Amino acid sequence: MTPERLGLLWGVTVFAGASARLLSVLTGLPGVVLLLLSGLLIGRSGFGLVEPLDLGQGLETIVGLLVSLVLFDGGLNLRLPGETIKSIVLRISFIRLLISLAAGLLAAHWLAGLGWSVAAVYSAIVLATGPTVVTPLVKQIRLASPLSDVLEAEGLVLEPIGAVLALSLLELVVGDLHGWRELIFGLVARLGGGILIGSLAGLLLSEGLKRLRSEPYVGIRLQLTLGVIFLLYGLCEWFLPESGLAASVAAGFVVGQRPSTQATELDELIRELAQLAITMLFPLLAADVSWGELSPLGWGGVLCVLFLMVVVRPVAVSIATIGLPLDIKQRLFLGWLAPRGIVTAAVASLFSIRLEQAGVLGAGRLQGLVFLTILMTVGIQGLTAQPLARILGLLVKEKELNKSSEPAPVFPDV
Repeated sequence: MTPERLGLLWGVTVFAGASARLLSVLTGLPGVVLLLLSGLLIGRSGFGLVEPLDLGQGLETIVGLLVSLVLFDGGLNLRLPGETIKSIVLRISFIRLLISLAAGLLAAHWLAGLGWSVAAVYSAIVLATGPTVVTPLVKQIRLASPLSDVLEAEGLVLEPIGAVLALSLLELVVGDLHGWRELIFGLVARLGGGILIGSLAGLLLSEGLKRLRSEPYVGIRLQLTLGVIFLLYGLCEWFLPESGLAASVAAGFVVGQRPSTQATELDELIRELAQLAITMLFPLLAADVSWGELSPLGWGGVLCVLFLMVVVRPVAVSIATIGLPLDIKQRLFLGWLAPRGIVTAAVASLFSIRLEQAGVLGAGRLQGLVFLTILMTVGIQGLTAQPLARILGLLVKEKELNKSSEPAPVFPDV
């Protein structure tokens, strides 16, 4: 690919993303929906101005680095005040891990027609809601706490788990792993190793930031943070592939919990860069979608995604919240909102290539079904989230927007 063509690719991608952001501000429509549509417009399904595969092997690296920045920002903002919210997040994450994996496997095989092995990979890829979608969405619609905290934390907990599990299943399918014992060992090693390395990196970064407290060093603080994030991701992916996602969340969480690092000031800078990363990534990955990959799925693919949206998610949330102080309105909203995001799209694109290289049938259908899942969850749930939250009375009241303190929990802590 020529440098001129590469420059045009990035120019069109960033301009499309920025235009989508502007249109969101002017119209009030969810930004993530417009970012997704902008990618379809400039990519294979539209004018064909952007072809992500032109980036070659650099695509995986670019996506990984930008996603690590977004997840670090999520970890930096991760707040779990009170035992109630922690219980909700952990229970939803654990129960969804079990129910969604099994239900996704069956739906992908019986409804979408994927082979059992490819269906298992699909089920793991779409396991997690996307924090890159949920976070800007709940902020834009002004969803009240604690539901906003629960939704953001759920995505951050399950995103690394889903990606690592999908990779382990992929390696099992292509023959790099032999048996479930190796799969479980690889899963625990990658997640545990990523969290451990990320936590250590967060501690070291915190110590470095403590020594740069004065305002003239704001730029250096940001540069140091970015350097640690990118180096952390690179080292983790070198030693334990896919562990970089868990490491990024862990590092951000550790830094955010240490007040001496002036995390609030740093958070503002990282948040802007994370938003820029999302503005670049969503159109770039959506440009990889072609109608040729979606059309063979037919109504079976649509029914598969609808089954995950209207049956599996509500059932998992209903079971997970038994005995917790959530009213029916809060349970309804938690059971509805579960959009998939950038990590899901990136993993699907990269894994389909690996499956094709290994000669596994159904690789193209896997990518098509994953992107259909993203299109339907982001489009339908993104457009209905605010009206539903307004009807249920779950939005932040206008008088609370002017308060400097955080909104009070909707239910008492236990």
